[in-house]
Amino acid sequence: MAKDYYELLGVSKDASETDLKKAFRQLAMKYHPDRNPGDKASEEKFKEINEAYSCLSDPAKRANYDRFGTAEGPGAGAGYGPFGAGTGFGDVFDDIFGDFFGTFSGQRRTRPSRGDDLRYDLTLTLSDAVFGVEKLIQFPRLEECGECRGSGSEPGKSPEVCPSCKGAGQVRFQQGFFSVSKTCGKCYGSGKIVTNPCKSCRGAGKIENLKSISVKIPAGVDTGSRLRIHGEGEPGAYGGPKGDLYVVLTVAEHPFFKRDGTELYCEVPVSFPQAALGSEIEVPTLDGTARLKIPPGTSSGKIFLLKGKGAPRIGSHHRGNQAVRIYIDVPERLTPRQRELLEEFASINGDEVSKTFKEKLKDLFTHAEK
Repeated sequence: MAKDYYELLGVSKDASETDLKKAFRQLAMKYHPDRNPGDKASEEKFKEINEAYSCLSDPAKRANYDRFGTAEGPGAGAGYGPFGAGTGFGDVFDDIFGDFFGTFSGQRRTRPSRGDDLRYDLTLTLSDAVFGVEKLIQFPRLEECGECRGSGSEPGKSPEVCPSCKGAGQVRFQQGFFSVSKTCGKCYGSGKIVTNPCKSCRGAGKIENLKSISVKIPAGVDTGSRLRIHGEGEPGAYGGPKGDLYVVLTVAEHPFFKRDGTELYCEVPVSFPQAALGSEIEVPTLDGTARLKIPPGTSSGKIFLLKGKGAPRIGSHHRGNQAVRIYIDVPERLTPRQRELLEEFASINGDEVSKTFKEKLKDLFTHAEK
């Protein structure tokens, strides 16, 4: 065996097709003559790895090579080489180097391409996010010009063949020892140029319009949720499909409720008599109001749960809970009678309201030492 193709590519004999292609790509980019101008050794190395890959990437030739040491088997005639007919090597080489050096075929690359995606930022109320809502939104979008029907030329006029590429969309030039084609810089690959531009779109073939669509927001969305509206993005080039519209959601802060996932939180004030004696109060919820029983002796900071009054997960009808934190609302001003009653209560309870905190703390330690 004159040459060890596996050793040339730096792979094992059981290398997969993916491994072969990866190894070839790395070596070809390293030794390509355009990256090593004037370096004969790199040029020879480049030819060798081309030969190795064109053999090993073909299952039949690889089997013959593994068995007989040649891609064509015993008795093969002359004419075998890295660019031989039927190898499909040109397609592989074009796939690897097409974007870097331009396509190696004579065909122009004006294939249909998908249009760009668009983004729309939408702010919702907490109620809309929890229960879901349908919103009408408007956004600017490029669309085919109705005046020239996307041609870019005045009605009755047609684009002319590009004089630089003669309509091919690409221009060919010598790149090292290859003949390379690149996208024409005058017509940008279309093969045509507009000499009489449409007055509406100024030759672009597209015009910006305000698009209105209705968007259904599912229940349970939260800040950062994204909705994908298929086919509502920019139009594609050369008849390609439209892109998509992404609606990015933000839920505005609520003055009363705080949200954490499916749970809602709020604080509700009660008076001292309500907390001490117990009572039944009305608590706001996103559904309206709910009755909540406060047992006697409830302390400030006590948390009660209203089950099923929170938010759902997207795609689920089950809702989380609403946590209600009770705090005692101390009046800022007292009437003489209220003050008299509270002082009487403090006296009965053994509290000396006239003492400072330091005095009470001192009494506490004195009592503890005894």
